[in-house]
Amino acid sequence: MNPDFPELIDHLQRPLKDLRLSVTDRCNFRCTYCMPKSRFNRGYAFLPEKELLTFEELFRLATCFVELGVKKIRLTGGEPLLRAHLERLISMLATLPVDISMTTNGSFPPQRVRALRDAGLKRMTISLDSLDDATFKSINDVNFPVSTVLKWIDACDAAGLGPIKINAVIKKGVNEDSIVPMARYFKGSGHIIRFIEFMDVGRTNGWQMGDVVTASQIHAHIHSEMPLEPIAANYRGEVAQRWRYSDGGGEIGIIASVTQPFCGDCTRARLTADGSLFTCLFSSKKHDLKALVKKHTSGGDLKSALAQIWIERADRYSALRTTSEDRGPKAEMFFIGG
Repeated sequence: MNPDFPELIDHLQRPLKDLRLSVTDRCNFRCTYCMPKSRFNRGYAFLPEKELLTFEELFRLATCFVELGVKKIRLTGGEPLLRAHLERLISMLATLPVDISMTTNGSFPPQRVRALRDAGLKRMTISLDSLDDATFKSINDVNFPVSTVLKWIDACDAAGLGPIKINAVIKKGVNEDSIVPMARYFKGSGHIIRFIEFMDVGRTNGWQMGDVVTASQIHAHIHSEMPLEPIAANYRGEVAQRWRYSDGGGEIGIIASVTQPFCGDCTRARLTADGSLFTCLFSSKKHDLKALVKKHTSGGDLKSALAQIWIERADRYSALRTTSEDRGPKAEMFFIGG
């Protein structure tokens, strides 16, 4: 923490602790809850390369965030591994006193995991919405098999990128029958499977409340076959409710941003690949940091600008979901990062 900048607290008394750093808006999957192929087809215009912040610019902003109190940086996308030479950015970030992790769909050759670890990556989160091949291929909509993702998970385990987290977005009528098999498969593995309520991020995934399998329903599915007991959060701002198997088979997480909002403890800022800062996953407002970086704003002035944005933050979309507030157009998940 920079002594010139005491711990930043926003309007709701939430500190700045986490940065989601998106490095690309592109993805090689077309998951129906994120990038439905009907909208994001071959004709869709993604960000041109010249619009992306360079690694040096991303590192400069990341350094400012760390000096303002950020303790964890997670690389996201889109699919972050589509950004060329990502290992170089990781090696730059590894010089900062911060925990570096990444979320990926795990669709790449497992040999790459070692290079990511050697560059300085500490932890890995993998998206996997079903163990059933037909269901998974239907969701990713590019005919990608489960087996390759499982090989990626094994490679991450062998490289010591743990505890490995596996994220599964659950949508009613699509993959709710995958909940128990996934919990059973990863039980005792040392990995943490996290089930996520289907969320209304962006405007293109056709979200409606009737498609949500609630946290309580997810818990009931698992608890009926493998009894669970609650665990306390590891830290303030942890998004997943933690549960462990009563017989000692490890833990799972359930992320319930729809039915049990955790806005009151949200400590996350999100920076897009083109330099837009969002202070809420569901926000309709962005702050242009690219202009500040391109003007070679001094480090002190850049930190002051970031600090002011956070201090003025009052986002709590999930807590207001059923009201008429904050109904503007929202950024898509692949653009803002998960």
